[in-house]
Amino acid sequence: MDHYDGETNDYRQQEDDWDRDLLLDPAWEKQQRKTFTAWCNSHLRKAGTQIENIEEDFRDGLKLMLLLEVISGERLAKPERGKMRVHKISNVNKALNFITRKGVKLVSIGAEEIVDGNAKMTLGMIWTIILRFAIQDISVEETSAKEGLLLWCQRKTAPYKNVNIQNFHISWKDGLGFCALIHRHRPELIDYSKLRKDDPMTNLNTAFDVAERYLDIPRMLDAEDIVSTLRPDEKAVMTYVSCYYHAFSGKQKAETAANRICKVLAVNQDNEKLMEDYERLASDLLEWIRRTIPWLENRATENTMAAMQQKLEDFRDYRRMHKPPKVQEKCQLEINFNTLQTKLRLSNRPAFMPSEGKMVSDISNAWSGLEGAEKGYEEWLLNEIRRLERLDHLAGKFRQKATIHEGWTTGKEDMLQQKDFETASLSEIKALLKKHEAFESDLAAHQDRVEQIAAIAQELNELDYYDSPRVNARCQHICDLWDTLGALTQKRNEALQRTEKLLETIDQLYLEFAKRAAPFNNWMEGAMEDLQDTFIVHTIEEIQGLTAAHEQFKATLPEADKERQAILGIHNEISKIVQTYHVNMAGSNPYTTITPQTINAKWEKVRQLVPQRDQALVEEHTRQQDNERLRKQFAGQANVIGPWIQTKMEEIGRISIEMHGTLETQLTQLRQYEKNIINYKPKIDQLEGDHQLIQEALIFDNKHTNYTMEHIRVGWEQLLTTIARTINEIENQILTRDAKGISQEQMNEFRASFNHFDRKRTGMMDADDFKTCLISMGYNLSEAEFARIMSIVDPNRLGVVTFQAFIDFMSREAADTDTADQVMASFKVLAGDKNYILADELRRELPPDQAEYCIARMAPYTGRDAVPGALDYMSFSTALYGESDL
Repeated sequence: MDHYDGETNDYRQQEDDWDRDLLLDPAWEKQQRKTFTAWCNSHLRKAGTQIENIEEDFRDGLKLMLLLEVISGERLAKPERGKMRVHKISNVNKALNFITRKGVKLVSIGAEEIVDGNAKMTLGMIWTIILRFAIQDISVEETSAKEGLLLWCQRKTAPYKNVNIQNFHISWKDGLGFCALIHRHRPELIDYSKLRKDDPMTNLNTAFDVAERYLDIPRMLDAEDIVSTLRPDEKAVMTYVSCYYHAFSGKQKAETAANRICKVLAVNQDNEKLMEDYERLASDLLEWIRRTIPWLENRATENTMAAMQQKLEDFRDYRRMHKPPKVQEKCQLEINFNTLQTKLRLSNRPAFMPSEGKMVSDISNAWSGLEGAEKGYEEWLLNEIRRLERLDHLAGKFRQKATIHEGWTTGKEDMLQQKDFETASLSEIKALLKKHEAFESDLAAHQDRVEQIAAIAQELNELDYYDSPRVNARCQHICDLWDTLGALTQKRNEALQRTEKLLETIDQLYLEFAKRAAPFNNWMEGAMEDLQDTFIVHTIEEIQGLTAAHEQFKATLPEADKERQAILGIHNEISKIVQTYHVNMAGSNPYTTITPQTINAKWEKVRQLVPQRDQALVEEHTRQQDNERLRKQFAGQANVIGPWIQTKMEEIGRISIEMHGTLETQLTQLRQYEKNIINYKPKIDQLEGDHQLIQEALIFDNKHTNYTMEHIRVGWEQLLTTIARTINEIENQILTRDAKGISQEQMNEFRASFNHFDRKRTGMMDADDFKTCLISMGYNLSEAEFARIMSIVDPNRLGVVTFQAFIDFMSREAADTDTADQVMASFKVLAGDKNYILADELRRELPPDQAEYCIARMAPYTGRDAVPGALDYMSFSTALYGESDL
């Protein structure tokens, strides 16, 4: 049952392979088609029929059912004889059901595919039939089917040169494998020695021809297909090779029977040899065990480590060299015994009974005794070695620790007896204390080593170490020295702490002296600096503030003198301690460089500077009183002149802006103002004199007035400039009025318009205000026209329009209107009833020089009219006055 299940699983694997092969090279499909067709015909011809096309001839299921009956020797259900598709499907299903009942699982193969002539499914089905009925029964040395067939091929072709069968595809390409199989069973049919590996076509055709002619194996493969294909189809090759197996199966059975007899005889011979070997090995092994056990049971002790080491080395040689071969012999003995018993049992022979005392159990018991003795001997050796090692280790450890400790104590006694702290400073004393604390920690750490040394010496005494007296003497010396070091350490620690406290007291006094002397010294230095500082004051209040601050400083002098005496008292206390305890002070105060002598010298200097400062403050107070008088004198005049200048400026501005009276009246009024202003000049000169005195006194500010001499000068200069400019403007306005024939009413109107749009009241209009003014007067201005007008009224491009420029522009506009009227009248007189003027007419009416000048001006504009050399009115006016004038 298990064998059948294994075969079923093999079919499933083969079917899975077939599913994957559906996507393989079409060349393989060609090989399979030819091979499977030949295989089917080799069986169908027994029934007197054959197929030509494998996918077409099996579609109705009749030949398929017939093929299965021939190869199985069984009768299938009666086939359907109808020609309809349903009948064909029924026949194919009967064949597939028969295959399934034989334990074959058909994967993805249905009756419909076979009926439809699906070549791949049909080939897959035939391959499954070949596996089940041609290859399944092949069995070689417990292998079956494909593996059995491959093993059979390998065994049969093994003696042949250049033949190495590893698979059912490329191993057969050279044809030598087929020839070797034929030669192995029928050597008279092929001369194998004449075959060459490099001639696969000849080899393959030879094998195929001989197999077809003498072995009744149809030609299922073409030599050309195998050679030309990189990897021949495995199923085609396996199908063809299986025919070789079945053709030679009869002869193989005879060979198998002969081999079986030889095998039985060989087994008997091997069994007898195994019996002899067992007896011999058992005797030798038992004898070796009997000799070895007494040696392992010997427990004679040795007194030296070297002797015990030699015994251990002998035992190791036994374990490494003598015992392993015997272990192998024992193992081989048991293997031979078990193998012999198995072979006898399989051959239905009675079991082997060794001689008395040589049974496997006897040998095992003897071996157990050997191992027991061996284990006890090994434990004894190890214990003895451990004991001697312990003694040697303890002695070595004692010597090592004692040497280390003695090396550490060297010089420590002299170091502890030093008096270096008597001349040390506080920082050095602290360093010595830290060093001593580190030594005490080190000493405490060595306490464990001393105790370990004593413990090791005690253990060596308990173990009766041969050199115990010398160990005890050395241990006693170490303990005595340890006690001495402890006493000296305590004594030095007390001396260091006592000296530290004394120096700390002095250090605290030094620190207190430094803390109090430093700020006091800074105070004295600051006081000297302040008392000697050259002060610069500008007001009486400042000198009064300095005087008050100086008086406050003098009030602090008694308290400062008390602080000075306290600081000197700290220094005196330090000197007293040094003298009383005979302290060796290596240097001065480490916290400051200030000495009592320095403090006394600076204090004396401060006392000398105080009266000098008093005198300087008194003198400066007198000087500041004189300066204050000069300030008030200048302020009294400046506070009158400044407002007077401002008032006059405002009055002049009102005269130039307001429209009271005629221009002549305004001019008379302004000249009267100018005369009054010039008469005021002496007061300005007097103020300049007072300012000269202030500058000589180095007075830079004056709280009694906001006017400076610079303000007065600038205001006076502006006043003179304003009155002169205003008078000039009025005079120009009179000239413009008279030249242009402007009436007083027009002038007033111009002034009213200008003042209205002078929103900032500066006497000037900016560009936007000027443009607004023009628009209000009826001008229709484009950007270009306004830019042209601004270039006339503001030629310097300042962005403002003065009243004079405004009047000039407005008067010019009025004059241009009159000129246009005059030009029109002149043109009508010269032209008469015509609309144009000729050059000859100008020569008749005008003086010669003026006529030629006018003709030259008109030359660029002639010809605009239909009459040659004629000028119309517009050209005439343009020639005389220009394009932008009218």
